[in-house]
Amino acid sequence: MINFSGFYKLSIDERLKLLKEVLTNEEIAVLKDSGALKLENADRMIENVIGIMHIPFAIATNFKINGKEKIIPMALEEPSVVAAACKAAKLCLPEGFKAEADDSIMIGQVQIVKMPDATKAKKELDKKKKEIMQIATSLYKGKPEFWGGVTDFSVRKIKTNRGEMLICDFLIDVKDVMGANTINSILESIGPTLEAYTGGKTRLKILSNLAIYRKVRASAVWKKEIIGEEGIEGVLDGYEFAANDKFRCSTHNKGIMNGIDAVALACGQDWRAVEAGAHSFASFGKGYVPLTKFGKNENGDLIGTIELPIAVGVFGGAIRTSPTAGIALKLLEVKTAKDLSMAMACVGLANNFAALLALSTTGIQEGHMKLHAKNVAVLAGANTPEEVDRVAEAIHNAKNYSSEFAKETLEKIRRK
Repeated sequence: MINFSGFYKLSIDERLKLLKEVLTNEEIAVLKDSGALKLENADRMIENVIGIMHIPFAIATNFKINGKEKIIPMALEEPSVVAAACKAAKLCLPEGFKAEADDSIMIGQVQIVKMPDATKAKKELDKKKKEIMQIATSLYKGKPEFWGGVTDFSVRKIKTNRGEMLICDFLIDVKDVMGANTINSILESIGPTLEAYTGGKTRLKILSNLAIYRKVRASAVWKKEIIGEEGIEGVLDGYEFAANDKFRCSTHNKGIMNGIDAVALACGQDWRAVEAGAHSFASFGKGYVPLTKFGKNENGDLIGTIELPIAVGVFGGAIRTSPTAGIALKLLEVKTAKDLSMAMACVGLANNFAALLALSTTGIQEGHMKLHAKNVAVLAGANTPEEVDRVAEAIHNAKNYSSEFAKETLEKIRRK
């Protein structure tokens, strides 16, 4: 049994030495292949680092957003997603996508418990609203260009199994950063002030990922002359399936996040926060619904729209430490958090349209499995482009995606 006591204090080499009980030298070499991200930088980003895990970095083409052509960086391991985004974007040219984004207003929450009188405490906080906002604003210690101030403050009383609580909601404009560290620092600093005003105890002091004041919207038109009447009817039927069935809606929204998460990951964003915000928004006050909508215009063309909160930044976070994140933002040519969120929304809409079109007409597996065959070929040991292509073609033609068949095929090719 490995003794992990003090593991976090060890260097990466020392940690890997301990793991030699379960890993081979070849496997350890794979972990130490750091690529663009240096191991010493990774060791400063998170705890207990033992190596780097690589994910393919691609670009989606054909995107035009608000009249400007865009190169879309995407990082993910799932085949078909990049190809689907490219196809969907091409099919709505020459107009492309239109998008707009709200200001970067985030919600920060402070929980107050154990008050002598919750109703009286709420009235006291309401009365001191202006003063509390001024104090919170004064607590910001970062760069002025990343700060838009505290724009609002409100208090809610909730009843729980542990008694009445007050929830203080701060609305904070974080400009072009994601905002988590900024908000959390301010909330923790203002905690004692709120305790003094209420006689209670502050517990959680943290941002909310349900960023309903930081939404982004995008739309596109796919003309009937391009995708055909059957394509339009298929997409509309697929959309109505999701709008009226929660099981399908979950997968529908996952398809949207295929594209959004891939851009978020490529650009060094907190994709988990984006995911949390998207799915909670999908169920915000109206059951669980699709994040996109599809319909027809007066010409019979297909119109697709998307609306969801996307909290991202172009400064701070992993952007500073991940070389590829900086490259991705440069490729995308974004200057503000709004620009980035709009691009992500357009990609989400594109991937959703492509999935609905494929699912409702030709089926999604044909193209998906053709691309997946290359993964199977690599896993079987194919190590040159020619071997990968030949094994993948044989796998796809035989419709046999087992590793055994792939290995047998590779051996036959090599014998010849």
